Amino acid sequence: MIRIGIMGGIGSGKSFVARLFKYPVFNADKEVETIYKKNYDCFIKLKKKLPNFIKTFPVKKKELIQAISHNKKNLTKISSVVHPIVRNQLTIFLKKNKDKIVVLDIPLLIENRLNKSDDILIFVKSKQNKILNRLKKRANFSVKVFKNLKQNQVILSKKRRLANYIIDNNFSPNIMKKKIKLLKKKILYERSSS
Repeated sequence: MIRIGIMGGIGSGKSFVARLFKYPVFNADKEVETIYKKNYDCFIKLKKKLPNFIKTFPVKKKELIQAISHNKKNLTKISSVVHPIVRNQLTIFLKKNKDKIVVLDIPLLIENRLNKSDDILIFVKSKQNKILNRLKKRANFSVKVFKNLKQNQVILSKKRRLANYIIDNNFSPNIMKKKIKLLKKKILYERSSS
């Protein structure tokens, strides 16, 4: 199995780049969304940890944002409930795709030590104004929460140093498709010759 890990700052376009590879993608953010919508057990645990914020099932993003805005330590409480469930989903995904090339779109890939030594790590860089424009389009965007989440990510310069490749995501979708196509060829060539 070849594992491609996508890294980068919040709003850099990691999910967009991950999809362009056209391999099975494990998207941690989408998994978390599904967990909030469908996992009643997760709701009960969050309600126990944050009774002043988590009121009804399914878990609402607005309530989580209020909890993090109120006290950034609440992000750790939320993570302690959600991350083990995401890890379990990742294990299932990897078993299902064990003979394939997979893309891991996990914002805290390095921070949560979910990467392996032979993973191909790709760092997505993007201009600050493009990042802010993308983030403003998101529902429930909050500058305060954005800052708290950003603090939770390993410093970007460290991620850049860990990366095998750096991809510049400041171009049109068509140019990005071509760039990823070339990168895929390079990765496959390097893996087959090593």
